[in-house]
Amino acid sequence: MPSAGPATRSTAAPEAAPVSAAVARARLRSASPGVTANLWEWNWVSVAQECRTVLGPAGYGGVQVAPPQDSVKRTALGNGSDTVLHPWWEVYQPVRYQLTSRMGNEQQFQDMVRACRRAGVKVYVDAVINHTTGQGNTSYGGASYTPYNYPAIPYRPNDFHFNAGECPSSDGGIQDFNNKLQVFKCNLVGLEDLRTEQNSVRIKLARYLNKLIGYGVSGFRVDAAKHIGQKDLDGIYAKLNRTVDGHKPYWALEVLGDGPGVLAPQAFERNGKLLGANGAKQIKNAFKSYTQERIGSIATLEVFGRDSGLTRSSRTSSFVQNHDSERNPNDHLNYKDGATNILATEWLLASGYGDPQVYASFTWEIPEQSPPANAEGLITNTDCASSQWACVNRDPGVVAMVGWYNYVGKAQRRNFYTDDANVIAFSRGQRGWAAFNNGTEAKQINVQTGMAGGRYCDAIHGSKVGNRCTGPVVRVNAAGRATVSVGAKDAVAFDRLDRL
Repeated sequence: MPSAGPATRSTAAPEAAPVSAAVARARLRSASPGVTANLWEWNWVSVAQECRTVLGPAGYGGVQVAPPQDSVKRTALGNGSDTVLHPWWEVYQPVRYQLTSRMGNEQQFQDMVRACRRAGVKVYVDAVINHTTGQGNTSYGGASYTPYNYPAIPYRPNDFHFNAGECPSSDGGIQDFNNKLQVFKCNLVGLEDLRTEQNSVRIKLARYLNKLIGYGVSGFRVDAAKHIGQKDLDGIYAKLNRTVDGHKPYWALEVLGDGPGVLAPQAFERNGKLLGANGAKQIKNAFKSYTQERIGSIATLEVFGRDSGLTRSSRTSSFVQNHDSERNPNDHLNYKDGATNILATEWLLASGYGDPQVYASFTWEIPEQSPPANAEGLITNTDCASSQWACVNRDPGVVAMVGWYNYVGKAQRRNFYTDDANVIAFSRGQRGWAAFNNGTEAKQINVQTGMAGGRYCDAIHGSKVGNRCTGPVVRVNAAGRATVSVGAKDAVAFDRLDRL
């Protein structure tokens, strides 16, 4: 099989027909998100276009978008090391809950949701409900505020733990991330922590989230959920309406780290799905080691998930990286890892662990860098042909594995093969088979595929068109065995629909 290194990994939008209304309705009725594309800090016009032309036709079930509420708009730089006027994190500092953000206005947001839903793609919103801002005095929508006082919402000083005297630390911030009261009641990196135990605060947060649900949003990634706490999360969720498709909204909680007891990710499993940050660390350590060769050993992935210390698959939103983790390359992969990052994403889609998410965003040189934007900080349209954007969601191998994932469903992993170094292969029941080579040289393997005998098109490097393959063919004998060559930093995959 041909190697698929960075030079062969095209980001051209796949050629596909628009999604029919019947297919779109069927996807929207499902309570499962399927594969979600996290188009982080793409503007609303670009997300709508991607849903119509790429995500819907490729079979993505959902799209996650950046926080849409009005946020701080910085008007001056801070200290001498502060060189970015409009860093990416502005959108994580809410000022009011009108949808006047860097990504667009309220009408553009509604148009985006409608366009995505027509393409059969559900929309999930990154919800910032733990805190407000930590700086500034004006927003992108022109709202004015002062510390602990947000008249446009309104929040008053007593709506914050610090002003109510409930934070036990000496400076109002979290000094010990293993201290329950500090984690739940103190300011996270200077952000003003809301008293989410108060019913009046919960009502305002639920009103914002229910507005989004009314526009057609299907669920939320809850930012800084660890710092809200289980009881308050439950109190807010209880106030949320059902989605327009009749389901309770998807609820994926950001609970980072390995805190003790009630601060551990597993302690939040009853409250919703958990973001799989620890799983992303294990993926990085398997695909890319700290050694000089930095190759890793994906043979370790024979065990992954709850048996490797992670949250349960049924309670996890899984990913290779997100906007926070990609800026920590010692612990996580990112787009700069090229073919390794693509291979890890393909493996995640094949693994069956969690609700998988494919991350696509802008390129950066320094962690605080702004997404491509105009002088006022408003994010410009995404151009996947530009070096400013990393559109991993369009990679042909990733797109192929989205279809593979949709077809194999919940079939159990079987027929695991490993060379105990950097090649693994497995089937998912009798519905699909995949192999991955994280090494620097092609490897030929003879394996049990678990598939019926016949000729199959390798979906990673081509497709089935009529009764022929546009790419390589894999021959499986009557006993289910096949001899397959897997290129360096590459994969081979097929399912029953790929049989000639």
